[in-house]
Amino acid sequence: MLAILSAVTTIGLASPSFAADPKPDAAVKNRNIDARVFLDDKIKADAPLAADCLAEGKRWLDKNAADAAASRKQDPQFFKDGGWDFERKYSIRSVVADRYVSILRDDYMDTHGAHPNSDVNTVLWDKSENKRISIRPFFTETADNGATMKAMVKAVIASLKIEKKKRDSGETATQEWFKDLTPRLLKIGAVTLAPSTETDKSSGLTFHYPPYAVGPYAEGQYVAFVPWETLKPYLTPEGARIFGGARPKADADEQQ
Repeated sequence: MLAILSAVTTIGLASPSFAADPKPDAAVKNRNIDARVFLDDKIKADAPLAADCLAEGKRWLDKNAADAAASRKQDPQFFKDGGWDFERKYSIRSVVADRYVSILRDDYMDTHGAHPNSDVNTVLWDKSENKRISIRPFFTETADNGATMKAMVKAVIASLKIEKKKRDSGETATQEWFKDLTPRLLKIGAVTLAPSTETDKSSGLTFHYPPYAVGPYAEGQYVAFVPWETLKPYLTPEGARIFGGARPKADADEQQ
């Protein structure tokens, strides 16, 4: 009897319904929406960065809560099975030169449509200035349709073609999905500094695409990698300082 009770106890503890869910860092829960924001522990260890992400996350919660309330008022039949479900997670992807922090911002949204949706975006944080920055300081120029952006988008598309081949995507369909990838920094995709085999360096840039961005929903997210050597002719002294080494195999496997 004791053995049976022990087994039941073990099964109960392992069941998701009994597992303790992590506590969100911000949340809104009412009849219209259940929405949560999570910061990983490394972000929470940096007070200015945590405050910045949390402030943005709370604005996201408030906007979606207002949208859900308005939607219920206009179309209450879509809430017969409950409210909307939203979740946002901020996680550190890399820290380069003990200064530049790349953060992934992953969103999950279920508004009772045909299927839930997801999104991905990024934040580049400068620890020395305690503010968000872009990758512009690492390149001599990033003008729309300039040499840097043309080289960057060409490398992105080459990387995506390799990834799509792994998923058996058709060539014609693939080309159609790349039409919106133009040589403009704000149009090329959400970017992070990739980890490197060399300490305190970045091996290049990774561009993150949610479902529907460069492929159909069924193909999920995509990540394109551009090695720093491809962009070497366009680097500023600061760019040359922070890039080096190769992309770790574990990172490539994880981001697929």
